[in-house]
Amino acid sequence: MPFISLFRKNGRNTRIYALTRICVVEYIKRVESVFEIIAEPNRRAILSLLVSSQQSVGEIERQLRMPQPTVSKHLRVLREAGFVESTVDAQRRLYRLRPEPLQEVDAWLAQFRRFWSAHVDALERHLDRMDQPAPTKRKDKKKTARPKPRT
Repeated sequence: MPFISLFRKNGRNTRIYALTRICVVEYIKRVESVFEIIAEPNRRAILSLLVSSQQSVGEIERQLRMPQPTVSKHLRVLREAGFVESTVDAQRRLYRLRPEPLQEVDAWLAQFRRFWSAHVDALERHLDRMDQPAPTKRKDKKKTARPKPRT
């Protein structure tokens, strides 16, 4: 049975189930750890390479001009975090991207995308209105000729 906490809110007794809070806290920790992992520029570069195709350590090393121990270290971190998986092909190990951790980041970012989308749409409408020529007022009065100045 989950731990239940009671508190008063708006004059009512309200229950909070501790397991619900634990799930939220664990989700936040997991997303934070994902951000910690992708915060490192070399790891992001490796992930960018793996988006297009699977690569060996040697291929990653040559394309990013990083020493092999550095590439291996970052691949180990990415593999342990679930960002990449490896398969053995003859005498080399091939790494490929696993999208699931990035889907978590995408899901977390969705709330911000909705927020910004509404603001960007409003800005676009405003700019469209600014681009439209302002209606000109027609004058019905005839122009009267001005007398020429005397010279």
